[in-house]
Amino acid sequence: MKRKHANITGNSLMALGLVVMVAGIGYAVLNQLPQLQLPQFMTHSAIFGIFIGALMWLVGASISGREKVTDRYYWIRHYGDKRCRRTSNHLQH
Repeated sequence: MKRKHANITGNSLMALGLVVMVAGIGYAVLNQLPQLQLPQFMTHSAIFGIFIGALMWLVGASISGREKVTDRYYWIRHYGDKRCRRTSNHLQH
C-alpha cells in the first residue's frame, strides 16, 4: 500500500473507531435513564462496541504510522530516561 493510501486508510479507521467508541459510551450512559426504556440486551453490545472501537483505533494508528508516540517527544528521542537504563556506573556504589 502506498504511503498516501496507508495514511488515509489509517486515519479513516481511527475516525471510525472513535465514532464507534463514542456511540457505545453514549448508548451505555443513555441506557441508565429509565424514562427512555431502551432494551437491556443492547447494553452488552454497546460495551462490546467500546472495545471494538478501541481495536479499530489501534489498527488505524498502526497502519498510518501514528503508533510511535515516543518519537514525538524530544527528550525520549534524544536522551531517553536515564533512570531506567542499566549502566556500569549504576551498579557501582
